[in-house]
Amino acid sequence: MTTLSVGIAAPPASAAPAAAVCNRYCDARDPGLSPQDRQPVTAALSGRSVVLHFDDTDAMGWASIDNGTTGDEVWLDRSFDGGRTWASGSRLGSTTIPSGRRGWRTLMYNVDDWNTQGVGALRACGQAGGAIACTPWARTTWNAGDRRTAAATALMMSYDRTTKLFGSNGWWTGANALTAIVDNARITGMGSYTYTIAQTYDKNIDAQGGQFRNEYLDDTGWWGLAWVAAYDMTGDIRYLNTARADADHMWANWNGTCGGGVRWNSNGNYKNAITNELFLQLTAALHNRVPGDTTYLNRAKSEWSWFRNSGMINSSNMINDGLNDACVNNGQPTWTYNQGVMLGGLTELYRATGDSTLLSTARTLADASTERLQTDGVLREPGESDACTDDGASFKGAYVRGLGRLNTQLSDHPYTGTLASWANTAYTRDRNPLDQYGPHWSGGAGTTDYGCQQSALDLLNAAG
Repeated sequence: MTTLSVGIAAPPASAAPAAAVCNRYCDARDPGLSPQDRQPVTAALSGRSVVLHFDDTDAMGWASIDNGTTGDEVWLDRSFDGGRTWASGSRLGSTTIPSGRRGWRTLMYNVDDWNTQGVGALRACGQAGGAIACTPWARTTWNAGDRRTAAATALMMSYDRTTKLFGSNGWWTGANALTAIVDNARITGMGSYTYTIAQTYDKNIDAQGGQFRNEYLDDTGWWGLAWVAAYDMTGDIRYLNTARADADHMWANWNGTCGGGVRWNSNGNYKNAITNELFLQLTAALHNRVPGDTTYLNRAKSEWSWFRNSGMINSSNMINDGLNDACVNNGQPTWTYNQGVMLGGLTELYRATGDSTLLSTARTLADASTERLQTDGVLREPGESDACTDDGASFKGAYVRGLGRLNTQLSDHPYTGTLASWANTAYTRDRNPLDQYGPHWSGGAGTTDYGCQQSALDLLNAAG
C-alpha cells in the first residue's frame, strides 16, 4: 500500500460543533507557542498548498494554507476512528485568509482526547472557490515513538469505546487484536493501552456463552490465549480462570470422531487444524502457569499425539485446513494461521515437557512454511484479498506471532532475519502517514482496518 493520496471531500453538512478537548493544553491554542513545527503531509489545491503541522511535544496540530487569496478557507478535521468518521470534529478552527494576505493558519487543536481514551488523528483541509482538498490523516508522535508503538496506536483507533471490541463487534478477531496490543505493551514497555484488558473483559464477560465461550471452539481458543496473555501482563487471576474455563469448554467438545480431537463447532463433528492447534497451545500454556497441574498437561499431550497422526500435516510439512468425512486430509488451503499457531503450541509444550523433539518438529514445519508462503520476499496468505475486515486479514498475524515465539525459544534464533525483512518491507511499502497497514506487506492496492493492522502489529512485535 502506497502513501495515501490527497483526499477531496466536503465536511459533513450536519456536523455539530465539536466540544473542546483539554489535555496538556486545551483546544484553540496559539501555534506561535509551539516549540516545534513538523509538517508530515500536504495537499495541493488550485495552486495553493494546504499543510498539516504538528507540535509533537504537546500532541497538538494546526492547519495552514499558502499562496492563496483573500477568503480562502482552512480548517482541521479530527477523527477518533482512524479517519472513518469525523462529524463531531469537522472544521475545527475554520478561518479565512484576511485581506492583504497570501496565507493563513488555524489555531492548534489536540489530536487525542485523553479524558475519554479517544485515540485521534487530524487532517488539514482548505477551500478555494468551489474546490476542497484535504491532506491524508496523520497524528503526532505521542504513543508512536517507534514503528511498533505507532502501529499499536493505529490499531487502537479501531477500538470501539462502546462495545469494547475492535472493529465494533469483531469477536475472535478482537481476541487477536487484544493479544497484539498486550504483546506490544510487554515488548515495548509502553503500557498506554493496557486499559483495554479490563475494559474488554468487564464489558464482554457475559456475552454469548459467557466466559468468552460459544459454539465455535476455535473462537473460544483465541479468547483463552488472549486471557493467558492478559494474565501474564497483569497477574490478575480472573484472567487465568477464564482461560481455564475456555480450555475446559474445548475439552468438553473432544469426541471420538476421527479418533479424537476437538470439534470445530458444538453442532457438528468437523475436525479442523486451527481448533486443535489452539487447544494444544492453550492447554500447554495453562500447565505452565497453574502450579501443580497435571490435567492440562495430559490434555496437551493427548492433543499433540492425536494431531501428528491425524494426517493434517501433509507430505510437504504444511498443515491443511482439516479432515474430510473419511477422516483424511481434506486438501484445503494451507492457511498461514494453521502453520503459525502450531509453532506456538509446540513451543509452549516444549516449555512444559523439555522434549527437544517438539522443537525439532516445529523447526521443520517453520522451515517449510517460511519458504512456501513467501511471495515478493514477504509472507502472503493463500488467495490473499484486498480486504481488512474479513477473517483472513488476521491470519498472517497469528502466523508471525507463532513464528516469533519459536524463534525466541531456539538458541540460534534462525528466523530473526526473515521476520526483520518482512517487517522492513511492510514498513516501507505498506504503510500510510497514519501508520496504518494494508493487506499486502509487499505493497499495492488494498484498504486499511483492524484485521490488517493487527497482523502488521504482530509482525512488528515478532521482529522486535
